[in-house]
Amino acid sequence: MKINEKYHGVVVPMVTPITKEGNIDTEAVERIINNFARNNVSALIMGTTGEGNSVSTKQGTEMIKAASKAAAGRITIYAGLAGNCIGEQMEAARLFVEAGADVIAATLPSYYALTPEQMYKYYKDLADSLSVPLMLYNITITTHMSIPLDIIERLSHHPNIVGLKDSENNLERMEEALRMFADRDDFAYFCGCAANSAHALKLGADGIVPSVGNFMPKAYNDLFEAGINGDEATAERLQQETIRVGKINTTGLTLGQSLAGLKVIMKEYGLCETYMLPPLTELDDETAERIRKEIKEYI
Repeated sequence: MKINEKYHGVVVPMVTPITKEGNIDTEAVERIINNFARNNVSALIMGTTGEGNSVSTKQGTEMIKAASKAAAGRITIYAGLAGNCIGEQMEAARLFVEAGADVIAATLPSYYALTPEQMYKYYKDLADSLSVPLMLYNITITTHMSIPLDIIERLSHHPNIVGLKDSENNLERMEEALRMFADRDDFAYFCGCAANSAHALKLGADGIVPSVGNFMPKAYNDLFEAGINGDEATAERLQQETIRVGKINTTGLTLGQSLAGLKVIMKEYGLCETYMLPPLTELDDETAERIRKEIKEYI
């Protein structure tokens, strides 16, 4: 089974820990990164789970510096890039790289509906401008667009584009993508829909990107290892366990509320506080207490 040697494994879309005053909680960043490194999982800073669109460039730079310092080369630091002003994105990417990001993972600008050729040009121009590798990041739930697989295939041959994180919950698309990319040594496929992790690994995915990995990194590293080593029974058992846990902070909640619920769980693990960046807010007391009660059996 082919695994991209450089870009593979579990990449956790890390929460953005915030202080009561709305600043980056760098001590919490250090705790979370150390927990990741102990369990052999890398970090995606400022992805959707990390409230990426709400993090300023200044805050993002501070967070990447803290994460890179804590990682000390033990794990890969992926920096999420999101926004609609291309000039500002280019400058943010430059600052993130200076701060220690190893890879930039960029979503589509999403204010306007883009044609496939506009999507291609955006990523090509970004890849041309970066001094570190670029990972394509397809997430229809927030951009409301899907990057066509033929566009991804064209981009996959760019020397500075190293992979795809695909968070579109579409099994048919995932299976087709893995038929296209599973045997490529120069282009990695990361499954961003955590519930499909075991199936993706069975089909040849290089990595998985699970938000539950914020507080259960070992379970996902074990799932990954089982998946790439052909232990389908263990991979499926861990898949079902992590799906059950993941429902604790998602069932009946919006995406934004589920992220607030994830921080409630993170606080129970002693990793960060529950503060959110606007426009998102903390959960109401009743919902937060329900989550705390349900997670106790896993701590």
